[in-house]
Amino acid sequence: MRLLLVLGVIGQLLRLFSLSLLAPALLAAADGTWRSFLSFGVSGALGGLIGSVLAWRYQRPRLFHRAEAMAVVAGTWLVVALVAAIPYLFAGLPFDAAIFEAMSGLTTTGATILADFSLYDRSFFLWRAMTQWFGGLGVIALFVVILPRIGIAGRQLFFAESSSAPGEDVSPQIRKGASKLWVLYVALTVACAAGLMLSGMPLYEAVVHAFTTLAAGGFSPNGASIAGYHNPSVEWVLVLFMFLAGASFPLQYKVFTGSAPLGFFKDEEFVMYAGVTLATSLLLAAILAGGLPDEPALRAAFFQISSLISSTGFASTDYNLWSDSAKMVLLLVMVVGGCAGSAAGGPKVVRHLLVGRHLLRELRQTLHPRAVIPLRYKGRAVPDPVIRAVFALAVLYIGGYFTLGLLLVWMGTPMVTAFTASVACLGNIGPGFDAVGPMGNFAAFSAAEKIVLTVAMWIGRLEILTVVALLHPDVWRGIRLGSRGSEARGGAEGDLRGSRR
Repeated sequence: MRLLLVLGVIGQLLRLFSLSLLAPALLAAADGTWRSFLSFGVSGALGGLIGSVLAWRYQRPRLFHRAEAMAVVAGTWLVVALVAAIPYLFAGLPFDAAIFEAMSGLTTTGATILADFSLYDRSFFLWRAMTQWFGGLGVIALFVVILPRIGIAGRQLFFAESSSAPGEDVSPQIRKGASKLWVLYVALTVACAAGLMLSGMPLYEAVVHAFTTLAAGGFSPNGASIAGYHNPSVEWVLVLFMFLAGASFPLQYKVFTGSAPLGFFKDEEFVMYAGVTLATSLLLAAILAGGLPDEPALRAAFFQISSLISSTGFASTDYNLWSDSAKMVLLLVMVVGGCAGSAAGGPKVVRHLLVGRHLLRELRQTLHPRAVIPLRYKGRAVPDPVIRAVFALAVLYIGGYFTLGLLLVWMGTPMVTAFTASVACLGNIGPGFDAVGPMGNFAAFSAAEKIVLTVAMWIGRLEILTVVALLHPDVWRGIRLGSRGSEARGGAEGDLRGSRR
């Protein structure tokens, strides 16, 4: 792995990201909050300077190794989070809290350490929302649109960022497909903001919530989240767009453009996602109402289920006060996650679908040992390497939830708080139960615990394998400083050809 090459690509991406700090700086200037204007201006300048230093020796490669692509993705999340945290340092947050808040935003987790929201101005909350918007599907699309322009085929980093499970392809040409996803992402964000404004939410807050809804992030400028607005119309609008944020964006593009008008009904993953959302919402509503549910119970149930299954993390009520049976339904959808190709975190519905079909196949194989029983998804046989990858990731998620929870308990966190914080951060959900519930925060965690959870959010957003693979000895043995060097195929890295003009 060529270290200077990896740092060079990260530097070029960081320079582009630093430009986004202009938006909160301009809002701060419009509001007359000059201290915030200065902090965002300095942060953007520092980000651009760091990016330029990292990219100073960058040279366009002929070949790009797989390990290098994965290192660029993982490294970009870390470096960008450090720059995104600089405005929080100017706002008075200590480093552990600032990097936690920045990583939570960029990974669209939505966990926060903020306790008193009145201490911060509008530009501060706009920046939080923007980090989530860029951290959702937008950052994936940005990667595959921008990278070919700097000499690297976008498909490489799309591979490192995306799920190994079967998914939808927007187009054979990944740049064209990524542009379509970007347009859809922006269009849905605008539609969400418009819907919120028509429901009575002010322009600024509608835009901020639209950013964090389509990113499946959940940051809100209101300390009580959506519960602070007491507006049923706002809640129903958010139910719709949170649900869409957890659905496959490539599939939505096909449906909304008319190329596959019945795509929602024919896509097995979406049908399961919608079915789980509907069934658990009705079950939760019945539990809350103690029988036949009324509109408030249905609204509360559909809102919280849509929020947690899509990993958005908004709260319309304090579900910490609900019964244990209601909380178990919420915990169930937390570990399900959204669809592959969406902004949602978690293991993804398609993996649960494939694991279930594989287990059923193994049961039939036990009864009929000589039978040849292929596992099919969308009418095609699923190769064994894909099944192995799905099971590997499922094991890593389960093991990660358990290990992180135990570590937090060992560090002094109460058990329910520790294990739900583990699911919330590694699965990029946001809120958990008890102290980290919907009306709580992560401020009480020690500095060491915040750093541990920050790393968990980073690993979870990259679906664990990207980071774990970089710890393999073959990667470290192959590290060299030069940006060129040998480019022949071989070893564990493999190669991926750069784009040519």
